[in-house]
Amino acid sequence: MVPGWLQAVAWVSLAVAVASSLIILADIRLAGFRQPMGVMEWVWPITALYLGPFGLAFYWWAGRSASPKWVAAHGERSLPHRVRVAVASTHCGGGCTLGDLIAETTIFAFGITLFGATIWASFVFDFALALVLGVLFQFAAIRAMSSEPTGVLLRRAAKADFWSLSAFEVGLFGWMALMWWVFFPDPHLTPASASFWFLMQVGMAIGLVTSYPMNTLLIARGVKEAM
Repeated sequence: MVPGWLQAVAWVSLAVAVASSLIILADIRLAGFRQPMGVMEWVWPITALYLGPFGLAFYWWAGRSASPKWVAAHGERSLPHRVRVAVASTHCGGGCTLGDLIAETTIFAFGITLFGATIWASFVFDFALALVLGVLFQFAAIRAMSSEPTGVLLRRAAKADFWSLSAFEVGLFGWMALMWWVFFPDPHLTPASASFWFLMQVGMAIGLVTSYPMNTLLIARGVKEAM
């Protein structure tokens, strides 16, 4: 049985996260704080879906100030390198998170299993869909900074995103394994429960942390660029 307190915390966390995401969307689309890279207009709201008010605060600090509207009013802001790496990590996390959300919902809706369990299907389909969307997100970011042919940009995007995405999923999948075999071994939590999505929020936050060192390394080696 899911503890009542966990369900209550889950609903509050999810509600706050959705509200934070909507605030960012409204600030970008309605208030006019558009992003220099169009893909970041997706990334920032998605980030808030798992970081909640922390994602909103990070957007307010590092995302809003990148908008041409903000720059015109206050001047260009120079962010520390570690913050720019963190923004690049959220960009990686955006594709991962969107892929995980779609994959988990699809697996639950159609009762998909692998080797007799949904957890293995989650690992395979989450990673595959996150990789596809992550590469597309990375391609959009690279295209905004380069005029190279599409094929070259796609190869660069795949090379850059595979490693950072894998690092993100290591953190998330490790947390999911704990959910499946340790915290809720029988009965297992499913996407029908608010607690499942709250714990996925925690896992995605862990994934963001585990992706940061990899993004730091990739940026240092010139595979990716700080954002």
